[in-house]
Amino acid sequence: MRIAILIRVFSRSAGGAESYAVAIAKQLAARHEVHVFSQEYDTSVSGLHYHRVPCFGSRPRWLNQLVFAIASWWQTRHGFDVVHSHENTWHGNVQTIHVRPLRYNLLTGVDGVRRVLTWLKICFSPRLMTYVWLEQMRFSRRDKRQIVATSDLLRQECESAYPDWRSRIAVIAPGSQPPHSEMSRSEARRLLGLPSAQPLLLFVANDYKRKGLDALLTSLTRLAEEVHLAVAGKEGAAPRYKHMVRELGLSHRVHFLGLQQDMSPAYWAANCLVHPTLEDSYAMVVLEAMSHRLPVVVSGPSHCGISRELNDEHEALLLQDPHNAAELARLILCVITNDAVADRLRRKGVDFARRHSWDSRSLEYEAVFRRAVSDHPP
Repeated sequence: MRIAILIRVFSRSAGGAESYAVAIAKQLAARHEVHVFSQEYDTSVSGLHYHRVPCFGSRPRWLNQLVFAIASWWQTRHGFDVVHSHENTWHGNVQTIHVRPLRYNLLTGVDGVRRVLTWLKICFSPRLMTYVWLEQMRFSRRDKRQIVATSDLLRQECESAYPDWRSRIAVIAPGSQPPHSEMSRSEARRLLGLPSAQPLLLFVANDYKRKGLDALLTSLTRLAEEVHLAVAGKEGAAPRYKHMVRELGLSHRVHFLGLQQDMSPAYWAANCLVHPTLEDSYAMVVLEAMSHRLPVVVSGPSHCGISRELNDEHEALLLQDPHNAAELARLILCVITNDAVADRLRRKGVDFARRHSWDSRSLEYEAVFRRAVSDHPP
């Protein structure tokens, strides 16, 4: 098939949705002619054809989203069997949803006067109006359009916001791949400039607040002085959290690594990944950590999509309340002081990651693509 993939930023390090798009495109390129339409890309994958989509400035974001939707529609309106969009666009016979629908956030459970006021707020906001309209068009029932959610939790939220799609949304969760090479913990820490011997926790996120760094820092004050934390990801909010670290007296124990193009050294360096997310459709970082044999502490199923597939105390330790710093500290202590627990989490986690390969995910997408181009859809 001749496939167009729409994603504003084609990069493994830009975020979960972007990394997901890169991984799927790489797998599909082995068997199909794949064209990527993006405004930015820093990742080169053999066999892909790259096309630049115009960008007249990344701010305001809603206006750039509209520009991308129009321009990518114009560039891909002819000549492709499948147009696969990872973005909030109306164009694309396959749409992959990575985040909770805006309609769900704004209108689910809102009735009466509050609902009227919410709609007035939307109508008087060009930003909200643009996003809501693009999303509505994305979920329109046209042709043989296929919608994919990246977790079962997200599927339920999409069906709640758009009941016409109930029982029609496929779920294709992120996959993993074995690390290309292994690195000793001491070598990885030396490469990253981290303490050589102390227990080291790892936190990976671009949105520090939403992924639970506040609770993690508070929990760190409850742990022994020898326990350190490495924070990896975009540093837009880092000044606020560096101030918080100083206020909590943790300056010598918290290490901000910034954005890492290759996360493998950080995984190899750590004793435990801690992901106390407040809201996560899936959490690819958990799967990646498991593939590196790293024990994981992660928020439970009501907050994190991947946790719906995990067995507590087997593949991971599940945190029921991501705001509960005391409970988080207890789970972390259980991993870093109990070798039997840590070994079990490593072993079960690796097995889980191996069952969720990107190759199997790409085959699931091919089935979705066939439905999208079939003359007789089910």
